[in-house]
Order: sequence, then C-alpha cells, then structure tokens
Amino acid sequence: MASESREMVLPLYSTLVRSHREYCVQLWSPEHKKDMDLLEQVQRRAMKVIGGLENLSYEDRLRELELFSLEKRRLEGDLKGRYLREDGEGLFIRDYSDKTRGNSFKVRECRFRLDIRKKFFTVRVVRHWNRLPREIVDAPSLEVYKTRLDGTLSNLV
Repeated sequence: MASESREMVLPLYSTLVRSHREYCVQLWSPEHKKDMDLLEQVQRRAMKVIGGLENLSYEDRLRELELFSLEKRRLEGDLKGRYLREDGEGLFIRDYSDKTRGNSFKVRECRFRLDIRKKFFTVRVVRHWNRLPREIVDAPSLEVYKTRLDGTLSNLV
C-alpha cells in the first residue's frame, strides 16, 4: 500500500469516515468487544496509510497524530452529552451528598439486574462523570468544557 501524507489522509479520514462512524454514537454505541474491534480496525487501517509512521505502534501513531482511540472518543462523546443535559430532561438523578471531594454535580449511580440496561447512555456515563475533576464540570461554557475534557482525556492511555 502506498504511503500518503498526513495532510491528505487526516482531513479525508475525519470528513468521510469518522463523521459517519460517530454519528449519534451515544445512542447506538456498540456493546460487544468484537463490534468495537471491527470499528477500531477501520481507524487502524487509515493510520497505516500515513507515511513516516510505519515503525510506530497503533497507540504511538494516535499520539503522534493527536487522535483518540474509538473507545476514548465514545467516552468523550458520552461526557459531552452528559454536560449538555445538566439542567436536564429528567435523565439523571442528582446525588445530593455532603461529600467534599470530587465535583459538585455528582449523579446517583443506580443498580440494575439486567446487563442490557448497564449499556444505556444514562447508566454507562455516570461513573465517568462522577470521577471528573471540579474544574471540568464547573466549566462556564461548552467550549471551555470541551477544551478541559480533551486535555484530561489526552493524559489517559
């Protein structure tokens, strides 16, 4: 396969592939590992085409190109969706505890018997949301929130 420049491949990939793959991902997010791996394989193939990165591992390529894995992008989308629903449509139950640690907008984590319910957006985002630092959750606008969240997620492996 011929190697191409990152200036050509990245915009094409972001515009033509990633936008379709991530459309409404909070609603249809894959729950099985095999489905996630198939979607991740698309990104792996696109990153292999870029010249000059052949000797790097997939994770190092993502770091070099300042991209996130699909799992991290889904988490980012979930957390942004949760931020937008802060004043809420009754999707989340606020946890009014007197704990002084963490952020001031904690959400109650409910328990369910069925595994399928655990994959719902309203359930899978709670644990990650409650772990976010106060500086991110208390952001005055969506743009500030996105910037702070991206900085935090880029520090994760």
